[in-house]
Amino acid sequence: MAVYLRVHLTRFAVRQSTLAHLTERVLSAVGESRSELSLELIGERRMRRLNREYRKKDRPTDVLAFPIREAVMPRGMRPVTQMLGDVVISLPTAVRQAREARRSIDDELAMLLVHGVLHLCGYDHECNQREAARMSRRERALFHRISPVPRIVTFRTERRTRGH
Repeated sequence: MAVYLRVHLTRFAVRQSTLAHLTERVLSAVGESRSELSLELIGERRMRRLNREYRKKDRPTDVLAFPIREAVMPRGMRPVTQMLGDVVISLPTAVRQAREARRSIDDELAMLLVHGVLHLCGYDHECNQREAARMSRRERALFHRISPVPRIVTFRTERRTRGH
């Protein structure tokens, strides 16, 4: 399993190896332990551009998922590629949502990662209420399975301390 991680932010310090390991745990939890995934953390302007280009919605969003292979394949068929797809997360949006929900940025980031990976696996909460409820249940179960979420993100203005 390989996680290709890109972080295009200057206001945040991201523990990339910790985030890559968490992503591997999510992939394993959804039964995709042999799959590869591209994960990118970006700002709101770039996210708005992507959302406008690919979803025709001219506003930023928290997470976008771009599947590379079909999640549902006929029985007995093997994927042509190990690459599951791309997950793109707006870290500033995640920070705002975490504050509003009164939870840690790391938990919010993990929830968005789980949400994006489930989209790559064929879940789609936008198709109907039943599927939305199914995806929501799966998200909660996966989040519980990968918890506790380690510290991943700090603001660049925070001082790092030595020790534990």
